[in-house]
Amino acid sequence: MTKYVYSFLEGNRDMKDLLGGKGANLAEMVHLGLPVPPGFTITTEACRAYLEAGETPETLDVEVTAHLRKVEADMGKQLGDPTDPLLVSVRSGAKFSMPGMMETVLNIGLNDQSVEGLAQQSGNDRFAWDSYRRLIQMFGKTVLDIDGDLFADALHGLQQKNNYSGDLDMTTEDLKALVVEYKQIVKDATGEDFPQDPRKQMDLAVEAVFRSWNTDRARIYRRRERIPHDLGTAVNICTMVFGNMGDTSGTGVCFTRDPSTGHSGVYGDYLVNAQGEDVVAGIRNTLSLADLQRLDSTSYDELRAIMTKLETHYRDLCDIEFTIQQGKLWMLQTRVGKRTPAAAFRVAAQLVDERLITTDEAVTRVTGEQLTSLLFPQFDRDAHKTVLTRGMPASPGAAVGEIVLNNQQALERTQAGASVILVRRETNPDDLAGMVAAAGVLTARGGKTSHAAVVARGMGRCCVVGAEDLIVDEAAGTVHVKSINRTFTAGTVIAIDGTSGQVFEGDVPVVDSPVMTYISHGLEAGLAASIDEDTQELVKAVDRILTHADSKRRLDVRANADNPEDAERARDFGAQGIGLCRTEHMFLGDRRKLIEAVILADTDDERQEAFDALVPLQTSDFVGIFSAMDGLPVTVRLIDPPLHEFLPDLTELTAQLAVKEATGEEVTAHDRKILAAVRANHEQNPMLGLRGVRLGLKIPGLFQLQIRAIAEACLECKRQGLDPRPEIMVPLIGSVRELQIVRDEAEQIIAEVSQASGVELSLPIGNMIELPRAAMTAEDIAEESDFFSFGTNDLTQTTWGFSRDDVEASFFNEYFDNAIFGVSPFETIDMHGVGQLVELGVQKGRSTKPDLHCGVCGEHGGDPLSIHFFDSVGIDYVSCSPFRVPVARLEAGRAAISNDVTNA
Repeated sequence: MTKYVYSFLEGNRDMKDLLGGKGANLAEMVHLGLPVPPGFTITTEACRAYLEAGETPETLDVEVTAHLRKVEADMGKQLGDPTDPLLVSVRSGAKFSMPGMMETVLNIGLNDQSVEGLAQQSGNDRFAWDSYRRLIQMFGKTVLDIDGDLFADALHGLQQKNNYSGDLDMTTEDLKALVVEYKQIVKDATGEDFPQDPRKQMDLAVEAVFRSWNTDRARIYRRRERIPHDLGTAVNICTMVFGNMGDTSGTGVCFTRDPSTGHSGVYGDYLVNAQGEDVVAGIRNTLSLADLQRLDSTSYDELRAIMTKLETHYRDLCDIEFTIQQGKLWMLQTRVGKRTPAAAFRVAAQLVDERLITTDEAVTRVTGEQLTSLLFPQFDRDAHKTVLTRGMPASPGAAVGEIVLNNQQALERTQAGASVILVRRETNPDDLAGMVAAAGVLTARGGKTSHAAVVARGMGRCCVVGAEDLIVDEAAGTVHVKSINRTFTAGTVIAIDGTSGQVFEGDVPVVDSPVMTYISHGLEAGLAASIDEDTQELVKAVDRILTHADSKRRLDVRANADNPEDAERARDFGAQGIGLCRTEHMFLGDRRKLIEAVILADTDDERQEAFDALVPLQTSDFVGIFSAMDGLPVTVRLIDPPLHEFLPDLTELTAQLAVKEATGEEVTAHDRKILAAVRANHEQNPMLGLRGVRLGLKIPGLFQLQIRAIAEACLECKRQGLDPRPEIMVPLIGSVRELQIVRDEAEQIIAEVSQASGVELSLPIGNMIELPRAAMTAEDIAEESDFFSFGTNDLTQTTWGFSRDDVEASFFNEYFDNAIFGVSPFETIDMHGVGQLVELGVQKGRSTKPDLHCGVCGEHGGDPLSIHFFDSVGIDYVSCSPFRVPVARLEAGRAAISNDVTNA
């Protein structure tokens, strides 16, 4: 029988797949002897069983009863007892942290009788009724799916009526009145009374957590973070401890290091007389931990000791939630904390210096995505700026955009091509869609641990919180800045600086970040571009980790580049060559007419005339690229796209000629010839038609002109004293015979150029593996090939039978929703399908030629997860866009270290 429930005493931090991150870490803290309220965890397996069957397994209810009674025995109380009630919280906890995506319900067990018992036992009527109104509000919104605004409007209405500044001003009588009003909201919305049975409350809350796994915002977050949809969430049921029992109680969130900067110190938010959700919700601006030291030095000292213990144990920055109940400290959660990209690199370097981790581990503690964020531009400090206000810097970056005040505005304006800043009083989980769409987030309330701050940091989104100077009126569509008495409407352009917390009027120019300057021009230039010691520390940390990653990686990193400018940029970024030079881009613009002439040629002489005009142009292109990559390999792919891309669209051309005929305008013989050629070459599915090697064989001389241009460009570079290293790559091979024909012609042309010049030329000739048949017969193709380059974009299309341009917009959302895949196979390689063909192609090719050089030139070459896979199957190099070269370098180092650990 499947075991669905584990006591906090039974788990550990390595059981995240089963217990979720929160449950595993609660168990770990119990084993460390930290003060954790008693409780138990319902596993992710139970969630998956519920989602599949639509109801909880019968054995789950039995296990929950046994564990609940154990907690009741330990506490000497019973759930919801009318005289001295045990209350519990019900919290979600997936394997991966999903801040704010799934709901929590506190104070389960309160009802019309037990609230009186809680008041009597605590000696605090206000606390008891405050806890009861919170339960009904959370339960109504989360469990009963009642519009949360109904409760919020009632709360704010009462506070406005009495001119209260916030929750703490409400009296016991106010809270009793709210309970009555909240229960009526439940009755009106559901047709039933608020449930009074404590066990029913708990069971319904557990089911609500299970259901919350598939809310729209949870699915949006998972899709963005590439978290699989089929994991499910665990549920943690924990004895309640109360931070809302007066001035000696409170709740907080803290970090063992600053999650924004990575600096060591005491960082966190604390609220007196509050429950945990108040801190995250950002409904009240918080106190600092320094204030906690002043208010309760005993709890502060104990908390600091626990923070040190946890950071030493986890060997990383820890995120900690705690509650103080009448002077007693309780630990509610810990996890390895989310952090900004700058903090990630600083912390990794610091932990090496503190000898908590090795340099290899430091490389694995940062990601390519974090490095990418550090390469983005920042505001020009010398530019004129008009400061509107300042808030708390929560997530670094420079964001410029139109003010939008809700999800709908954010999505509409970004779909129209605008950059937007989401401005809210405070954010909540329902705002996720707008946060994903926005370039930055600005809130009037909240601290560094508010929902906006935590989610923005996790997404790498620029964020400023707690700008108290702002009055955000969504209904009126305005944002008022009190200090300067100015009002801005939705659509007004502003800029926010997530590093300083400043908010500027209008557009602000940006410049390269110091990290980008370092990547492009070296360490000294990066340090010189840094404006302060903090930035210099960051640049040094990036250099230290990236340099070590370079020393560890097995994969070379090349770039996809089609012109000298991109080639030079790639080389500046550390590229070790060009893995894909797409020659079809050289036939666009004015040269397109020459290809058109090739297609329309009636005789060999006419076709050769067009070829003769193209050879010097192509030669010049290649000389520029080979010069930029002097001494490094350049893999040139012969022309690949379908023939129709060099001709007018059939529908448009037919319509144009019909209009000419209808209006009496002359339709020339040339017009009719083009139309005939377009019709003759029209294909229903051109990506599987006349393209690649097929085009080279169909049109005599097309590949030959390119090969000649490559050879002559190589010769010209040698004459200039350079060291060109071109490699000729034949696309879309399905049969070894196709490659053999092209290779024979290529070797003949290279020999002719070499003989005519008296200069020895040795150009490798290889092929792309883009078709399943090529991978399946790679041992035969290797007989004629000097290297393989896996074109994983087309290999994905041909393996799945997908046309990328069509399927992503038409049905991929349904595929995500149905968990057919968790991430697009065009973003991260499908390791179980397409990946197996790559691995098979490598193995079969090297069974013929053990030293066969194998690379990847599809877009997957710049994707972190794909890079780890390519390292594991013996690929020699990956190729990606120039901007992603630094990311690929870092990820290749991480892959080598991680795969070595896995295989050890």
